[in-house]
Amino acid sequence: MTNLDTHAAIADTVIPVPEAAPGTAGPPCAYARLRAEQPVVKAQLPNGETAWLLSRYQDVRAAFADPRLVRPLLSAWPPTEDADAPPPCLPTFLEMTGEHHERVRRAVLPLFGRGRLEFMRPRIRAMAEELIDAMVAASPGRTADLVAAYVEPLPLRVLCETVGLPYEDRDLYLPHTLTLLGAAGLTMEQVLEALYALQDYASTLITRKEQEGDGEGEGDDCIRLLLAESRRPGGGLTRDDVVSFVVTMLMAGYKTNMQHTGNALLALLTHPDQLRMLRDEPGRIGSAVDELLRYVPLMNAINILVAGEDLILHGQHIRAGDAVVPVPASANHDPEAFTDPDRLDLTRTPNPHVAFGHGPHACTGAHLSRLQLATVIKVLLERLPDIELAEPAEMLPWDESTPLRAPARLPVRW
Repeated sequence: MTNLDTHAAIADTVIPVPEAAPGTAGPPCAYARLRAEQPVVKAQLPNGETAWLLSRYQDVRAAFADPRLVRPLLSAWPPTEDADAPPPCLPTFLEMTGEHHERVRRAVLPLFGRGRLEFMRPRIRAMAEELIDAMVAASPGRTADLVAAYVEPLPLRVLCETVGLPYEDRDLYLPHTLTLLGAAGLTMEQVLEALYALQDYASTLITRKEQEGDGEGEGDDCIRLLLAESRRPGGGLTRDDVVSFVVTMLMAGYKTNMQHTGNALLALLTHPDQLRMLRDEPGRIGSAVDELLRYVPLMNAINILVAGEDLILHGQHIRAGDAVVPVPASANHDPEAFTDPDRLDLTRTPNPHVAFGHGPHACTGAHLSRLQLATVIKVLLERLPDIELAEPAEMLPWDESTPLRAPARLPVRW
């Protein structure tokens, strides 16, 4: 076979999207070979569509910032020629493009800046301490399930207080949110049903807040502040943008943080030397959080972009309309970007991971996620400095119902 024939065979290869080994968060081991041999390769997604997987750090980082690669509407991809198809839903922040995205991002980003979120720091700590108090009080044998007592409830409470979501409404919005997080295997009808339901909930909630009137001051929730901005002449936001904000936060701000927190704590508990170092040197929490964001995937191959024009990457011809999937979980373990990438090193610096993406759509909630994870770890180590797993890590049950894999239980003792 000639080199030309070999290249053509590789170009025609379609692989399944690599999956993490059972009982792990990933990244899937297969990405190491792809980075070395097929950094741009066609893969079949769970919904039957094909997409180009990008596994190397430089390619993933560049793709997120490439204006030729745009995010399609989740409710309109893959495209259909069905004339009776229902209209697509409002775009989430991840799907907005061009001037619309720039305008909305300018309004939202200050709400999630370090300075603005300082008012949440004592509130997150108070919530974490309250949960630890309840866990200890309910555990006379000094053992408990860290997932049920600590990991699951905290991210939702933080999200509710920051954004302005009623915690008591969780049975209304969480089922639809969890449905969408498994969207890769859903039909378009199921995706649309869940998205429409979240939009309806968000619109109803906003109406309630409009009737209650706007608050003023630093401590007000994001929904009220954005509503006030939408009514300000020249403010640049519409009511639909506020609806989209609520839907975006539900999709991106709850389950992802919950699953990652569980995985991060498991990583610490299975690296006792690193755990002791962090307990003894709490000032290293900043670098520790970034290393946990790099080491433990926030997601596995669920960022879909669409090429707006033909382009060539590593010899592969990506045509206009092709789907492209940058994989941060693989990029963050690329040895070309990180020394000894499969080793957890809580002192690693610099740490230019792409857990929050890169470019115009980099996650607006990155500071909040960092603050939350740092607080979770600091409070846990302060209150329970001798905490350890109560069962072997290899025996733990896992929640693998979505691409965001995480331990279903974390039995600990202290």
